[in-house]
Amino acid sequence: MMAATRTALPVLLDLDGTISDNYTGIARSIGHALESLGAPAADAATLRSCVGPPLRDSFRRLLATDDAARIERAITLYRERYADVGWRENVVYPGIAQALPALSRVRPLFLCTAKPLVYARRIIERFGFTEYFVALYGTDLAGTFDDKSALVAHLAAEQGFAPASAVMIGDRANDIRAAHRNGARAIGVLWGYGSREELGAANALVTHPDDLCTALDRL
Repeated sequence: MMAATRTALPVLLDLDGTISDNYTGIARSIGHALESLGAPAADAATLRSCVGPPLRDSFRRLLATDDAARIERAITLYRERYADVGWRENVVYPGIAQALPALSRVRPLFLCTAKPLVYARRIIERFGFTEYFVALYGTDLAGTFDDKSALVAHLAAEQGFAPASAVMIGDRANDIRAAHRNGARAIGVLWGYGSREELGAANALVTHPDDLCTALDRL
């Protein structure tokens, strides 16, 4: 991983829906969990809405329950499949492989994802992107930092910069909220799962990875 450049504003990058598209792995693993629990299957639109937010929040909604034990059982069943094949059912968005090295030459990059770090690290390593990041941050399997606002604050504290000095890049409203709750700026990307309306509170919107450097320079 590259050494942090403290004179440049740090950039926090989301994973699912921003760097890569893991819809197939997530959707099939959720389907496995719901079927195993005897719960109704979810349609494609509902499954798409589960890409990005914390998994516990998604299962709470899918199962229409606050029963922690049932939610944790669903997560266990999800991970039975995801840990085996789901994380591999993942493709990099066009332009990302070119954007990451360009960004890393001028900004310290940090992965900041609601996905458990154990899976996020596998994905970043599989794509050969590790060298572009100062460090990788995600949740643990118990759900610590499921709240992305807390994850951003933790990342900044551990890396020794003020959260407000950072820029968060992501495709969902929870990315934008996490940035703003920490006083940071946010860029919404429109190639992922959040609509232009969902990302309306972002400081900037971009339609292609080639636009990220320009958008960062304008903030």
